[in-house]
Amino acid sequence: MNRPANTRPAHTGFRWNPQRPGPMPFHRYRPYQDRVDVPVLQRSWPDRTFTEAPLWIPVDLRDGNQALAEPMDTARKRRFFDLLVGMGFKEIEVGYPSASRTDFDFVRHLVDRVRSGAVPDDVTPVVFTPARPDLIERTFASIDGLPRAVVHLYIPTSRVWRDVVLGRSRAEVWETVREAATHMARLADARPDAHIRFQFAPETFNLTEPDFVLEVCNGLTELWDASPDRPVTHNLPATVEIATPNIYADQIEYAHRNLDRRDSVILSVHPHNDRGTGVACAELAVLAGAQRVEGCLFGNGERTGNVDLVTLALNLYAQGVDPMIDFSDIDAVRETVEHCNRIAVHPRHPYGGDLVHTAFSGTHQDAISKGLAHRAEHPDEPWEVPYLPIDPADVGRTYEAVIRVNSQSGKGGMAYLLKERHGVDLPREMRPEYARVVQEATDDSGAEASPDELYELFRSAYLDVTGPVALADWTAHQDGAVHHFSCTAEVDGEARELDGKGNGPLAAFTDALAAAGLDVGIESFTQHGLTAGPDSEAIAYVRCRVGGAHAWGAARSTSVLTASVRAVLSAVNRAALLRH
Repeated sequence: MNRPANTRPAHTGFRWNPQRPGPMPFHRYRPYQDRVDVPVLQRSWPDRTFTEAPLWIPVDLRDGNQALAEPMDTARKRRFFDLLVGMGFKEIEVGYPSASRTDFDFVRHLVDRVRSGAVPDDVTPVVFTPARPDLIERTFASIDGLPRAVVHLYIPTSRVWRDVVLGRSRAEVWETVREAATHMARLADARPDAHIRFQFAPETFNLTEPDFVLEVCNGLTELWDASPDRPVTHNLPATVEIATPNIYADQIEYAHRNLDRRDSVILSVHPHNDRGTGVACAELAVLAGAQRVEGCLFGNGERTGNVDLVTLALNLYAQGVDPMIDFSDIDAVRETVEHCNRIAVHPRHPYGGDLVHTAFSGTHQDAISKGLAHRAEHPDEPWEVPYLPIDPADVGRTYEAVIRVNSQSGKGGMAYLLKERHGVDLPREMRPEYARVVQEATDDSGAEASPDELYELFRSAYLDVTGPVALADWTAHQDGAVHHFSCTAEVDGEARELDGKGNGPLAAFTDALAAAGLDVGIESFTQHGLTAGPDSEAIAYVRCRVGGAHAWGAARSTSVLTASVRAVLSAVNRAALLRH
């Protein structure tokens, strides 16, 4: 990147901030307050909390689909629709029938399969139409035969769209909407056997004068004769984000307080993510009075995408609120979405990414492993594990991928994986030494170490170690309080017959080694079974002082004594290797 010489004066603020004015032409842009008037009001949304989920409306088959380089065909749309139904969505935007033959054909595909149960009795399809009579008629033709539907009418209403795109005044835009809405009412009245409701979206709502939004929305509420039994949905989109989420919340609360026939209006929001704050906008909008949220699974959509319904729903879940949508197998959901969209979900995507529950950092791994251990001892307590906002198992994930090891990882994570995958529960005092073995390997490779690779490093460093001492055969027996150990050993290439005694078999073994000139003292010993049951192998860990050196050794065997003796031998040989 070519960086122009920065000759501008230093920042005149605090000494700790040496930033200088940048070269980008920021003066070409205006703050939101110069673009739209947000009425001042006594806000109530900052004091509210979430107690229940809003009505979620997936728009993947329309808004998300029109953002794809390769729009979905009927087969992909049907697979996506079946996923949404199975997850529990009850109102699904299924297409823009007047925009393409593919969208029209998919709606007809659903109509043809209503009797087979493709559209359950409690699921309402939504279709999208601009405010043009011919396109409205095409839209109504697509839903002919559906027992229930929502027809979603839209038109841009903001000043810049009126002036630059439509070339119409406020009065002309309202007249266009009024004529379109009247035509929709006539077409719906001609189908008394179907329950057809209406939805209106003043596109670019967040850039539209608030009084004009109320003029159009309240006018439609009256024209469509909204009632609690047949409510009208007013969908107020942040078509392109232009302000911080609190501003959108203020706009929604103002509408919430001033919409006519409020008990006959479903207040809906449709945030996009141009500023990267779509989730925050939706959450604050619900606190401000919104009852319905439109978005896409994993945030697909034009430009930076629609608001992400996965994140929104699971954010509620993490606060103890039922999202009323089933994400218990999030990998299956993601697989279908990726197949239908032909876009991969980012590995760091909240809740759904491959790496979202994964820790590589040593300090994180240590905290997680301790949290999971505490959880195992107190399973009835509310979920509270460091770095894991929700239990990965709740969304169908295993703990296998929670802790992964690379050069940034620490001893706690390595030990956790050895125990979880291979039953090897390293003593806490042994972990730093083993961690250095792993660190050296991962520093050299620059790659992640899998649980199996971690075990191979443990095996080669401790279980299969060779050195100056080898045992050919040995016996141990007890005579009263005294233990005896006899062996044939090779020490520095010389065969020796050794005998020793002590207050235990390992003490007797070290006494026998002393006869060969090896000063060995046992400083720490522990052992456990690798699996449950009487046939489990045992694994022993021993820390020994060998002359002036200190080293850990380990061994495994179906015999506890054999594992213990071999662990001492491992430590003796590792000490010799460490000295050299």
